Amino acid sequence: MSGPSPDTPLARVPIDSKAQLVAYLEDGNKPREAWRIGTEHEKFPFLTDTLRPVPYDGERSIRALLEGLRDRFGWEGVYEGANIIALSDPKGLGNISLEPGGQFELSGAPLSTVHETCEEVHEHLTQVREVGDRLGIGFLGLGASPVWTRAETPVMPKGRYGIMAPYMDKVGRYGRDMMFRTCTVQVNLDFASEADMVKKLRVSLALQPVATALFANSPFLEGKPNGYLSFRSEVWRDTDTARSGMLPFAFEEGFGFERYVDYALALDVPMYFVIRDGRFINTAGESFRQFMAGKLPQLPGERPVMKDWADHLTTIFPEVRLKKYLEMRGCDSGPWRRLCALPALFVGLLYDPSSLDAAWDLVKHWTAEERQALRDAVPREALHAKIRGRSVQAIAQDVLALSRAGLEARGLQGCKGRTEAAFLDVLDETASTGRTAAENLLALYNGSWGGNIDRVFRDFAY
Repeated sequence: MSGPSPDTPLARVPIDSKAQLVAYLEDGNKPREAWRIGTEHEKFPFLTDTLRPVPYDGERSIRALLEGLRDRFGWEGVYEGANIIALSDPKGLGNISLEPGGQFELSGAPLSTVHETCEEVHEHLTQVREVGDRLGIGFLGLGASPVWTRAETPVMPKGRYGIMAPYMDKVGRYGRDMMFRTCTVQVNLDFASEADMVKKLRVSLALQPVATALFANSPFLEGKPNGYLSFRSEVWRDTDTARSGMLPFAFEEGFGFERYVDYALALDVPMYFVIRDGRFINTAGESFRQFMAGKLPQLPGERPVMKDWADHLTTIFPEVRLKKYLEMRGCDSGPWRRLCALPALFVGLLYDPSSLDAAWDLVKHWTAEERQALRDAVPREALHAKIRGRSVQAIAQDVLALSRAGLEARGLQGCKGRTEAAFLDVLDETASTGRTAAENLLALYNGSWGGNIDRVFRDFAY
C-alpha cells in the first residue's frame, strides 16, 4: 500500500482547476529510453521459535528490525511522531515501509532491466535476513497470512491505518483482511503518451486475472485450507468495490487521462484523509471535488495542493492503477524466483511494441462482462478458469510466449549471457503443468505435512 507522497515545493502548488490534475498524470509521459521498472513486494515477518507474528515494539519487534536495517545498512529512518515507520534510501532510490499488520514492503528503485531488479530483490532479502536472524525473526512470502487471526495480528502505529480500518468495515466484508492479512508483489511501468498509456492499461487490466492465476499462492487461512487458490484475490472482490476492480470504463471510446481524473474526483471514490503538519485528518467519505471547491467539512474554506491529489491517488485500488506510471496489482507474493518473474512478465508484454500489439489482439474482443466473469472465477479456479471456451492455462501459455519474445527482443543479457526471458522459466513451469504454487502447497498439506500448516514457515521462509 503506497505511503504519502513526497512533500516538495512543486507538491505544495495550489490546485485551481481539473486541468492541473490531468496535467499531473500527463507528466508521467516518458520517452522510451527513460522507461524504468519499479518492483514492490511484501512479506510476513514471524518469530522463528514460536511462529507468531512480530509486534511493533519490544526486543524482537518491527521497530528493532527497522532500526537494525537503518544502523547496519545506512537506510534513513522515516518517523511518525516518535515511531519509526519506514526507511528511505539516502540516494532516493527506494524505500522500505510497513503494511497495517506489519508486513514488510520493499518499494524498489526505478531500474533499467529485470536483471537489476532481481539483484535488488536479492540484496534486500539478504539484508532483512541478516538483521532478522539476529532477532530470531524470519520472513514468509505468501499471498495471505496462513495461521494468524485478525485479532492476533499486530497493528502498526500509522495514522492512515487508524482511519482506513473503521471505514473498511462499512464498505466490504474483507477490508481488514486486505489490510492486515495479505501480501502482494507488483511492478510499476512507464508509458510514452496518452495513447500508449491507454493501450497498456487495457492490456494489463484484461490480463491481470491471468497473472493472478499464475501467481496464486494463498490457499490457507487460520490454519487450514480456505477454499481458494488466491484468497488474496478473493479478498479484493469484497473490499471497498467503489475504489477497486477492473475499471470497465477504461475500455470505452474516448478513455484517457481526463476520464481517469473524473473517476478519482467522483463521490464514488471518496477520500480517506488529508495530511496537515504530519497529522492525518479523517475525511473518509468526502469527495476530492468538494475539497477543490473549498467545501471539505474538516477543512472549511481550504483548497487542496498537488500533494493532496498525489496522496488521494494512492487510496484508489483497481487491479491496475494509474499514477504517473501503471501499477500491476493483481498478484500474490511468493518465493524469490516469482518476485523476479512478475516484472519480467509485464516488461516483456508492455515494453516491446510487437508483443503489446499481439497481447491487445488476444484480449480486444473480450467484453466487460467476460472480463469480470474471469476476474470472479480466478481466485478459486486459477488456471482452470475459462473465458470464451479457453482455459486460463492455455491463455497463460500464449501470454508467456509473447512476453518471452518481447524480452528476447530487448536482448539485455545478465548472468551467463541469459536474457531477461530466463526469469519467466518458473511461470512456464506453472503454465505447462497447470499446477499453481497454491496447489503445490495444498498437496504438501494433505501429504507429507500431515495437515500441519506450521511446516509452511519452515519450508518456505526466505
